[in-house]
Formats: sequence, C-alpha cells, structure tokens
Amino acid sequence: MPHALQMEPTVMVIFGAGGDLTWRKLVPALYSLHCDRLLPERFAIVGVARKQMDIGAFRQRLREGVELFSRRRPVDEEIWSGFAERVTYLADDFTAAGSGPALLQRLDELEQDWGVRANRVFYLAIPPGLMAAAAAHLQKLGVCRDCRRDRLVAEKPFGRDLPSAMELDRLLTGMFDESQIYRIDHYLGKETVQNILAFRFANSLFEPVWNRRYIDHVQITVAEDVGVEGRGGYYDGAGALRDMVQNHLIQILCLIAMEPPVSFAADEVRNRKVDVLHAVRPIRPEEVHRFAVRGQYGHGSVGGKPVPGYREEAGVAPGSVVETFAAFKFFIDNWRWQGVPFYLRTGKRLATKVSEVSILFRPAPHQPFPSAAVENWQPNRLIIRIQPEEGIVTRIQAKQPGTRLLLGPVDMQFRYSDAFSGVPPEAYETLLLDVVRGDATLFMRADQVECAWKIVAPVLEAWESVPPSDFPNYHAGSWGPEAVDHLTAREGHNWLQPGLADEPR
Repeated sequence: MPHALQMEPTVMVIFGAGGDLTWRKLVPALYSLHCDRLLPERFAIVGVARKQMDIGAFRQRLREGVELFSRRRPVDEEIWSGFAERVTYLADDFTAAGSGPALLQRLDELEQDWGVRANRVFYLAIPPGLMAAAAAHLQKLGVCRDCRRDRLVAEKPFGRDLPSAMELDRLLTGMFDESQIYRIDHYLGKETVQNILAFRFANSLFEPVWNRRYIDHVQITVAEDVGVEGRGGYYDGAGALRDMVQNHLIQILCLIAMEPPVSFAADEVRNRKVDVLHAVRPIRPEEVHRFAVRGQYGHGSVGGKPVPGYREEAGVAPGSVVETFAAFKFFIDNWRWQGVPFYLRTGKRLATKVSEVSILFRPAPHQPFPSAAVENWQPNRLIIRIQPEEGIVTRIQAKQPGTRLLLGPVDMQFRYSDAFSGVPPEAYETLLLDVVRGDATLFMRADQVECAWKIVAPVLEAWESVPPSDFPNYHAGSWGPEAVDHLTAREGHNWLQPGLADEPR
C-alpha cells in the first residue's frame, strides 16, 4: 500500500451527508484512516445534503458520530481538529435542475489551492430511488469525465429485483465507464471475509481437498439477534432475501466456491466470482418450496428478555408478510462442486448474533477402528468465523488419553484477537481506502450484481405471488421456522449450531 504522502490528492463528495450512513459509518471510518495516516496528505471531504446547516453544526454532528462509532475512541482533540479542517458542507438539492454551481466552485477552489487536478470520489449515500437522478446530475455537471481519476460509489441495495438492477446498470454505464463505478457491499470489507481468499490460496494444505471428493456440504449462517432496530419502514419494503441473501450471503458463497485466480487483479478475481454465479443451478418456480424457506418472527425472548414480534415493530405494517428469515439450498454445477449442497440461512431475532461458514468433510473412506472406539466420532469440520469472534477452527479426531483406544473430536483454533495485536480496521475503512486508491477488487461489477439477482429471482417472484399463510412462524430467540430443517434433511444433513456446538440443531 502506498504511503499517504505518495497517494494522489483526493476530494470525496458525500451526497446524503446528513444521513445515518454518513454519521455512523463513513465519517467514523475516514477519521480512523486519518488517525492512522492512511489518507492522502491533500484530502478533503465535501458533504452535500438538502438541509441548511452551518459548517460548525455539521462538524459537531460528525464528531458525535465519531465519538460513538469510530474504533479510534476517545477522540483526540488535536487529531480531530486536523480532520475537521478537511470537512466542508454544501446545502444543495443535488437532484434538482439548477443545482451544482456551489459544488463546482468548491472543487475548483480545492484544486487551485493544491495546484493539481485531484481524484474525485462521489459517494451516493442516498436512497436507491435517488441514485439515478443524482448520477445523471453529476454527468450533466461534467465532474466525472476522467475515467482514471473520477469514481462513483453506489451503496446497496443495488436494485430491488432483476429488472430494476438491470435498468440502474443501464443508466449508470450509459453515463460512466464501468471502471469508474464502485458498487459497495460492506461485508466484503470485513477482515475474516477477505481472509477466506488468503486461507484458500496461500496455503497448499487446504486447496487440494477443496472439492466434491472431500467436502460433503457447506453451511453459511448470518444470524442476528436484533430486530429491525427502528428501520421498520425500510425493512418492510425489503425483507431478508433482498437485504442479506442477494448480496452478503451470495458474496460469501462466491469466495468459498470460486476457482483460484491467476492473479489478484480486480477483474481477474471478479471474473472467478461470476463464474460461480453462472454455475449455480437455477431454481425452477415449481421447485421453490424444495430449495427455499422463509419465515417471520413472532414475540419471544432473546438474551432472557421478552421482545415483540415483527408485526409489532415500529414502522411495520400490522399484517406484514415480509420475511425476516430466509434459507436456501444451492447446487453449483461444475467439476469442483457437482452434487455438493450449499446451505445458506439468515434471519433476525435468532438465538444469537453470529456469522460463519461451516465446511463439513466426507468421512474417511475406511474405518479400521473398532466400533466402541468411534462412538463419539464426528466428521472433520472447518469453521470460518466472520463475527463476533473472528477466527478459524478445524475439528479433527484424536485418541483420548487412557489405556483404551477411544477417539474423540478436538479443535485447533486460530483467533484474530490472539494472533494479532491491535484492533482490525472496520469494513468501511478498508473499502473507502480502496476507493481512494482505485482498487476495485472488493467491489461488485454489473454482471456480478445481475447474476446474483437472477439466482434469487424465481424465489422472489414465487414468494410475492403466493403470500405466506403461517406468519409469524418462528419465535424470537429460536433458530427459525421448523420448515428449515426439511431443507437439509432431504440430503441427510442437519443444521449445525454456530460456534462448533457438539450437537446438531
């Protein structure tokens, strides 16, 4: 990574600067990068929003967010003062005709002061419905004409379904070069998600057995113990499939299943991910019930405290049929993975907060041990824990101490907190720095987004055409609806309790 002093001057313009994303994620991440001296020496943030606000009030609001959410707490007065000087604010309706002169003037002032044409990053931290209008306005202003220096960052959700995603892509790629567009999924910035690539392709110990001959099945779990947390209005128009499966879980699936890239050039890595998506077996509409399960939580107890059902949450329609739980079974039809089921599940108000990948290996081809010796035998298992305790666990069989031959499972564990000192960067820190550097490896390309939508489109259409009759169908604090067990049972499998619990779900 180039030193900050060697990085090119950069202006980051954040549209929607008064919103929650800027307050909770973007500015706290940028402040942490500033503390670590990773931003260019000449770097400026221009916040743009409709609300009238003087620069002092804007900076104070941003500071409150940094104090609450930055990993570099408490705030250092001297460092904050230097960071705040980089921040300015423009009150402007960026989707309205006639807006933009103030932004043009601010960009000109910065570049004249620096004596150089700066890199320009335009971050659309705005609702999806405003994205196309904002991008069109930027094109009209002519501020994104340099394909090498000018970048557009688009937040998820990228479209609401396949047609809307394709339409948005058509609009954006008609105005900007694909190389300028950075479609951000914060999950790809997490340290443990990135480490999947290092684990697979930097260690010759694992890649030879990373295929259908040795792996029985794969489980990917992203579970939340919280509800909608005041986002009921948004979530009731999205649901678990749009909010988590189409992006986060399918991205993890790609990292687990992709072929080794020739290099770590951005397009080479993304090509291998797209190859996986093309190989995912399509789910026919009449087979949705065999490959997908949905659920909605009712009242229950999480952490020993009673919690309301989804339909009782603020902003949620009383008779809502939006799913808060979704589970899938996918097959990847290629030489490496033919016949290996990939189980994905995600949900709100589940038993605990955990994100992990469980890779279950096939039994040894021959068991020479007496039956009494293997009564506690379990398949070899590899767990990649994404959160909350980042690390990797390998479960193997070993002889238990004693005079008898008795095998039992033991765990070999690697934890980030034990192996490395310091607090790892937040996902947005990694991704924002990659945008500044012009590295698109961890960002989604148009064809990748559209392929992901194609995979889930039949399920989305089936669920919307036939409303569920049994919602709510799982209690808050459980592991989802009973029907999810049938998804794995058809292949003779069980869901595992996250965290390497000895017993299946």
